[in-house]
Amino acid sequence: MQSLIVQNGNAYEEGLREFWEPIKAYWQERSPENGEKLKYLVTLEATKWQYTNGVRNLEAISPDTWTIDQHFLDRPGNDEIQLALLYSYGTNPPLYPQWQEYFRQYQPPTLIVWGKNDYIFPADGAYPYQRDLKDVEFHLLDTGHFALEEDGDAIANYIDQFLTSRLQSVLA
Repeated sequence: MQSLIVQNGNAYEEGLREFWEPIKAYWQERSPENGEKLKYLVTLEATKWQYTNGVRNLEAISPDTWTIDQHFLDRPGNDEIQLALLYSYGTNPPLYPQWQEYFRQYQPPTLIVWGKNDYIFPADGAYPYQRDLKDVEFHLLDTGHFALEEDGDAIANYIDQFLTSRLQSVLA
């Protein structure tokens, strides 16, 4: 692995805040009752919210994003598929210490671009990377969960600059 590029991608318990509480309950007890509490996550309101919550400029976010996502979320049986995915995500946090050990041992140059207003993966989960990695380029952007939707050009520039400066010898 030459480097890491992390965009609102969690590898630390600090990044699993309020949004995750009902999901954590589902991880602990995969009951129909706990699953039912999560089905709101596949509604149009929740899908739109994921794209628009925390953004600077609502007009910058195309309604096509949540409309297309919702079309596929509305397929018959998909609510159960999404519950299975949420449950499966519960296997990640126990692996966080191993991921963090990898960071400490191998020290890959890392670019972090994160929406500072992300309620799903809050910025609290971005900062700990700096504990374990020495070569970190860190950008908190004034946007939400889908940072690329509002700041795609800026993120592309950060990636270009990062790869050019950190991996020049590899790219030559």
